[in-house]
Order: sequence, then structure tokens, then C-alpha cells
Amino acid sequence: MTQLEQAKKGIITSEMEAVAGREPLDAEIICGDVAAGRTVICKSTLHDCAPVAIGRGLKIKVNANIGTSNYSSNPDMELEKLRASIRYGADTVMDLSTGGDIRAMRRLIVGQSKVPVGTVPVYEAIVRCPDVAELGEDDFLDSIRTHIEDGVDFITVHCGVTRSCVPLLESRIMGVVSRGGSFLISWMLHHEKENPLYARYDEILEMAKKHDVVLSLGDGLRPGCLADASDQAQYAELKTLGELAARARAKDVQVMIEGPGHVPLHLIRENIELQKQYCDGAPFYVLGPLVTDCSPGYDHLTGAIGGALAAFYGADFLCYLTPKEHLGLPDIRDVIDGVVASKIAAHAADIARGIPGARDSDDAMSRARSNLDWEGMYRHAMNPEKARAMRKETGRDDAEVCTMCGDFCSAKINRECRTRYRR
Repeated sequence: MTQLEQAKKGIITSEMEAVAGREPLDAEIICGDVAAGRTVICKSTLHDCAPVAIGRGLKIKVNANIGTSNYSSNPDMELEKLRASIRYGADTVMDLSTGGDIRAMRRLIVGQSKVPVGTVPVYEAIVRCPDVAELGEDDFLDSIRTHIEDGVDFITVHCGVTRSCVPLLESRIMGVVSRGGSFLISWMLHHEKENPLYARYDEILEMAKKHDVVLSLGDGLRPGCLADASDQAQYAELKTLGELAARARAKDVQVMIEGPGHVPLHLIRENIELQKQYCDGAPFYVLGPLVTDCSPGYDHLTGAIGGALAAFYGADFLCYLTPKEHLGLPDIRDVIDGVVASKIAAHAADIARGIPGARDSDDAMSRARSNLDWEGMYRHAMNPEKARAMRKETGRDDAEVCTMCGDFCSAKINRECRTRYRR
């Protein structure tokens, strides 16, 4: 039985118990939220990994995207990215490979990842047959079946991109920026048929249920720039995703909803609230969102700004962006910077949401700073290696104070004052 199926019967699974040990809610509450569709537990029955819970009242989770492209397909590099992602705090990873031996890469990542792994099966269907004229409906579903059988824990499926949405795209600047979404629209226009992922959705549900794979209903029509945000196409797809989410829950399949990419700061709350309304509280997985379009090289920061606000308003799962977003395939340093930026956003939101214990590391950092305890500061930093290296670069890392204030260090002065007070 799937986690959802058992939750509906009031059965607390070992996975629910395991995640409860890391969350602010007990297993009974998590079980109830899984039953209601407000929380999902990511863990395929085929993957030996730690389960991760995403949803209502839980800590905000972060996903890191890795994977090859047809310009770069080095398996060793992708495994390094996997290890770096996990080391710096990613709760899940997604293999978005489109180059080299895609299936071998996916199996390698699933085999070595101790956190849940997600994929986008339509990518493999496209790579195998890039000509829409030759790609049939069964090719899309066969790709989904293969990914599920390879042990992935969640899959993105662009089931909400329907023919009725196509006319709504005419006024957009960026059109469709989702790779899967753009290819499906091209396929529908060529064949003059409905999206097979929508038309044959029940078959997808059967496949997902077999190994308890979470469906992440992809936002194929997400806005790719601020000018396209919150338009008719985006919200029409969101309503469809809400209907599909209800169908999934009725079939005992866990489901979450993917959210927008580029949204101005003042529209983030509206986006979150409408998703929760249309999708009956299903967990919301957002890419960023990016709050400005003109920050190439810094999109990990732009996305973290939007992600912090989105999480505060109710998003549950942040997909990281790296400094190379819109520019190229990320390297190890980009992956680390992307994960840390999103972890900062998630952490800030957890503090603002009053998650028990969320501020413990901040208070520990403050005490270490107050006492000029540099090892303590490194220990509580999100990226200890970078903090240590930056201090060493000053050439005065052996000093008690840093080179910013030097002998006029307020922490040193305050410490001396405290000593006098105690006298």
C-alpha cells in the first residue's frame, strides 16, 4: 500500500515515524496530513534512501538539480555534484540529464543517493526521439514507466499543459520556458491531439501507485519573465493541476504541485494562496521564484529572495537556482552556492513561521560571535569552508578580531565591558 493509502486507514508507517523524528510535528499529525493530501512522503519502494516529508507545518525543504547535457556528460562530475548537494543540505536532488547515457546516469545517481531522487521523464522521450512527428503517445508513457522502475522517488509530469491553454500564450513575451512544456505544445500542434500526459493520466496514476512514487505536477506554462507572471495561461494550468491532484488522491497516489518561476515580489502571496485554494492544500514546489529578470550570474540570490517570501506565505519546497541559471550548466561551485542560497531562504522562512528550534543555530552563532569564538562561528555556518577561507584570505586569521574593525571591534569592547559589569 502507498503512504497515502495507509494514512487514509490511520496506519502510521515506519516512514512517517522516521520523518517525525526530524520534524516539528508528531507522526500522528503527519499521518493525518498525508491522508488529507497536505503532506507527501518522498520515498519509492525501490529506493534505499531516507524518506523526506514535504508539506504543511514541516520544515521547508530544498531540492538541487543536477544532470548532464548534450554539451557536457561526465558521470563523475554529476556524482560530485550529488555529493556536494547533499553535503550542503539539499533534501532531495533531481537528475535532469539530457546528454550521454541518460538511463545509466539516472541509475548511478539513484544507486548512490541517500536522499530522494526526482526526474522529468519527458526529457528522455525527447532525447530519444527529438522529431515530434515520430514520437507517439506510448513513447511518453514508456519513459515514465522506465523512470519509475529505475527507483526514482518523484517525477515531474506536465499533465496540465492542454490544448485549450495554447491560445492564452499569444500575449506572452517569453512564451513557454519549460523544456517539457514547450515540447508537448509542439507535439500537440503537430498531431492536433490532446497532451497524452493529460489524456492518459489514469495510466500514469497506476504506474506511480505501484511503487509509491510521488507525482510532481509540473507547471509547463510557468512564467519565464515578470511580464508573463500571473497571466491567464499560468492560472488556467494551475486550475487543471488542482483537478488532477484530486484525481491522484482518489487513486491513493501522493501528489505535489510545481509553481511559478518568475514572479514580482508583490504577487508572490497571491500565487501561493491561489495554489492552495485551487489544489486543496497540496504541497507547493516552487522554482525560486525569481523576483527580477536582470540578474544573470546572481539568480541564486534572486531566487532565494523570492523563495524566502514564498515559503513564508505557504510554499513547502524550494527548487534551488545556481549562479549559472540562464547561462550554462552549473559546476560544483555553482551547485554549492545554489544549495546554500536556498537553504538560507528556507531557514529564514522557518524562523519567521515559528518552527520550533529553527533559531537554535542562529543563537549559537550569536554567542560565538559575542565571544570572538571563531571555531564556533565556523561550526554553525551554513558553509564553514567558505567562512574559514574568507577569513584566511585577510592574512590575519591568527588575530582575535577580524580586519574590518580591528582594535575597534565592538564584540571585543563589549566583552571587556561585561567583565567590568561582573566586578
